[in-house]
Amino acid sequence: MIRRMRQTLKRFTGDRRGVSAVEFALLAPLMITLYVGCAEVSDAVSADRKVSLTAAAVANLAAQVTTISSTDMTNILAAASAIIAPYSTSQLTITLSCINIDANKNATVKWSVTSGGTARSGTITLPTALAVANSQLLLGEATYQYRPTVGYTVTGTLNLSDRMYMSPRITAPVYNSTACSS
Repeated sequence: MIRRMRQTLKRFTGDRRGVSAVEFALLAPLMITLYVGCAEVSDAVSADRKVSLTAAAVANLAAQVTTISSTDMTNILAAASAIIAPYSTSQLTITLSCINIDANKNATVKWSVTSGGTARSGTITLPTALAVANSQLLLGEATYQYRPTVGYTVTGTLNLSDRMYMSPRITAPVYNSTACSS
């Protein structure tokens, strides 16, 4: 009986036919997780890049004109919404503000327009390098609530946001008869 068990054990340890299947069974979950994780990270980076492009586009489009009508502003915000595609615009907040900086380098929001958010008002703190006396800046802001497809249970919703300050090309734009300069 012992001899028979030894022969069976020897045959079992010498048999290499199932090694590949066992290795695959051990590595497959790890490889699938890595693949799905890379896809999730790539999608999140793409969404974050689109948020940055949206903030830059809003500020850039407004910086190129001297007067912005209500129709023009609707078109600027619609263009920004098109940039975020194929991601849903329901999670997107866009804000465009015109900031006046006085002789004492105090920054005040002269007008602000938003889509899906709250318009800015009052004073605003600027980065020191941008606080140039007697000037104006346009501030484009975009925020997106990104929800990963598979990794939601691990990360939850990610708040992606970016802001872009831009100097007006010609002069600070007037929006709805509200000048940006004092």
